[in-house]
This record gives sequence, structure tokens and C-alpha cells, in this order.
Amino acid sequence: MVDFTTEAKSSGRGVTYPYRRTEQCDKVHGYRCDVRVGVLGIDVSKESLVTSKGRVRKYRNDREGYERIMEMRPEVVVLEPSGVYSVRPSQYFKERGVKVLQVGPNVLFREKDLRGKKTDFYDKKLEHMVDEAREYVHNPLRESVSLYLFLKDVEVKFRNRLRRALFLVSDDDGVSQERLERFSRGDFSELQLYRLEYTDSVLEEIRALSKVLLEVREELRRVQEKIEGMVPENHVLLTIPGVGKLAAGIILGVVEDIKRFPKPESFVAHCLDPVVERSGKATISKGISRRGDRHLRSLFYFLAQMNYSRNPTLLKFHESHRERLRGKKLYTALARKLARIVWSVWYNNKPYEPR
Repeated sequence: MVDFTTEAKSSGRGVTYPYRRTEQCDKVHGYRCDVRVGVLGIDVSKESLVTSKGRVRKYRNDREGYERIMEMRPEVVVLEPSGVYSVRPSQYFKERGVKVLQVGPNVLFREKDLRGKKTDFYDKKLEHMVDEAREYVHNPLRESVSLYLFLKDVEVKFRNRLRRALFLVSDDDGVSQERLERFSRGDFSELQLYRLEYTDSVLEEIRALSKVLLEVREELRRVQEKIEGMVPENHVLLTIPGVGKLAAGIILGVVEDIKRFPKPESFVAHCLDPVVERSGKATISKGISRRGDRHLRSLFYFLAQMNYSRNPTLLKFHESHRERLRGKKLYTALARKLARIVWSVWYNNKPYEPR
């Protein structure tokens, strides 16, 4: 039995038990706050930040959580770039004088234990991960490119919906700029309409969609000009025939650091990863998989399809393979060739030279 009177006298604050905070805890906490923790690892999620210095502590992913972490006076913060959830804390710590390092997912993937569980920063000392991390740098171009690609997706969805509505009431589903302006004003005089039960409601939908689509296209034009203005005039990617400022800006904004891909094969796989089946010595390619970045996949395919004739290397490749490869397979091969050219020019920081 515990003598509650003796226990209360010994603590001075009543009966103690392992989970009660005492004055000794405050002293230890104050001592720890006076000493910098050095390198601090943080596992980031939408709701919380989990630190791995000493015992595991969990903080909220908000201002209060950031301030409580800053009380530990870290010199270096190491975290995994988990999309938008890691951008705000990274920028917050950086602007308060803390060096922020990010460890790529491929590095963390190698740190799986034998059970196949990704334990992030807990299976390996942070001091060892610092050497494999790269410093966080805010990239305004990435934000502009992200907005442009989002608006592009919105434009495609609205355009497809508008064509669907036009098909319901007319035989002409064209969506030129001139027609959009007339439709947004409610002018449908040029359309030969089917007078059906739903015609009036569909026309109202066409008017609303046309108005929004015009606004989205105007915003796209403004963001495109901003992206083109952020690409340096002397950037090596602009020396590649067929790659303009917008395409170069999208590549720079999405990839950010080409040094993440030490070999051209890794960069090509990130952009256009093929579906390959092997049986014995036979290898069969079945197009492009959905792995990798979908925006880069679409961009390289579009550039290869529309501008291959302007690039001597791609034109030579096209002439030598057009008998064996046809249609989409040929353009996919051209896109992969263009991705290799982009990697070589950017990684080596040397202007394009036709071969």
C-alpha cells in the first residue's frame, strides 16, 4: 500500500504517479529548451507533424504546432516532401532561420525494414540522412505551372461539357472563340436548334458554360505570359528546336531539379514509362503506362507529334523508324527520344547539338 501522506509530503504537490507532471518535469523541460536539438526529423501528414528526436512527439500541422517545434530550437529540420502538406511547414521553418532538408521518397523506400513497413526516419539515424537530402528551396515557377496545369484541366472539362450540351440541341458542336462570345451573351441565332422538351434548359447551360470557359481561357493566357516571363532567355532548354518558353517552363516547374535523375533512363521512365512484357528472349512493348508524371507525358507526346520535323535528331529518327513503327507507337518513341535530349541538355548544361 502507498502511504498517501508521505507521498504528498515528498512531492509537495500531492500524490504522484508516473503520468502526472511535477516540478521536476518543468526543470527538465526548461533545461532541454535551453539546448539546441541539432538535427530534427519530422514525418509530415495533413493533420500532424511527428518528430523523432528522443521519444516520438506528435504536433498539429498548424501555427501552434510549428511554434512548439521552434521551442526545441532546431538547427536543421529533415522531412519528406509529402506534397502540399510539407510546403507550408518547410517555408515557415526556413523563414525563421532553420535549415530545411528534404529526403526524397526513393531514399525512404530503401529504408524499409524486413517486414516491408516504411518507417521513414526511425530506422536510420538522421545524421546519415542529412547527406542524402537536398535543401528546400521555394520555387515560384512551380506554383505558376501548377496553376496553369490545373486551369488547363478545368478548360478541357468545361469544353467537353459544352460540346455535350451542343450535341443535345444542334448538329454543330464547335467551340471557337467567336461562338463562345455569342453564346455567353445568349445569342444562339446561328444555331439550327432541335426544338425539344429540354432545349431551353440546355441553352441556359450553354450560356453559363461559355461564360466560364471564356474566363478560364483569359486566366490561362495571363498565367502563360507569367510562366514565359519567368524562364531565362538563355536557358539551355530553349536551344532545343521545338521547345518554346511555355514548354520549357512546364518542364522546369514540374521537374525542378534534374539532378534527381542521375541517368537518362530514370528521367525517361518518370515522363514516359512503357508497358513491357517479356517472355524468354522476346520483348513486347505495349504503349505508355500510367506511372510517372501525366503532365510531362502529355507534353512530350504533344511536342513529338507536332514539332518532330523541326528537330534534326527527331526527324532523322522518324525517317529511320517510320516503316517499322506506325501511329502512336512511332510518336511514343519520338517522345522518349525527346525526353532523352531534354535530360542530356539540361543535366550537362550544354546547348543542343544535332547528331
